[in-house]
Amino acid sequence: MTRIRTKLIIALLAISAAVAYLVQAGVRAGWVYSMEAAAFLENAEMHDRRVRLSGAVSWENVESNPAMLYAKFDLVSNGKSLPVMYRGAVPDMFRPGHDVVLEGRLDDQGVFQADVLLTKCASKYDEVSPHSEIEMETDQ
Repeated sequence: MTRIRTKLIIALLAISAAVAYLVQAGVRAGWVYSMEAAAFLENAEMHDRRVRLSGAVSWENVESNPAMLYAKFDLVSNGKSLPVMYRGAVPDMFRPGHDVVLEGRLDDQGVFQADVLLTKCASKYDEVSPHSEIEMETDQ
């Protein structure tokens, strides 16, 4: 009876160790640091990691082709600029001056290679007072 119990305990420990390893590996692979583009540019330690950056699309150097699934632009944050190359579906709200969130990593030439591009729409989340809704209804 003790021999079976010993084997069962060893098997449970092995399974527990395997599950713990898989959980740790999954969390590490899915972990993405999130920061503003200016903070990313100042922190050289982050340049070799996958990160999520926020900033605004520059008014200059914007090249976007939704049909060809790419956008080239500069991401601006606190007066600093980072060149970005994005490959994928370009959101309809992507425009110069709009805030965006990117995920990707910096390449050897200093261009941020993004594979996720999300646009922010601040007006959609602005607080609306109850009186402004009534005013809109009466204007129509």
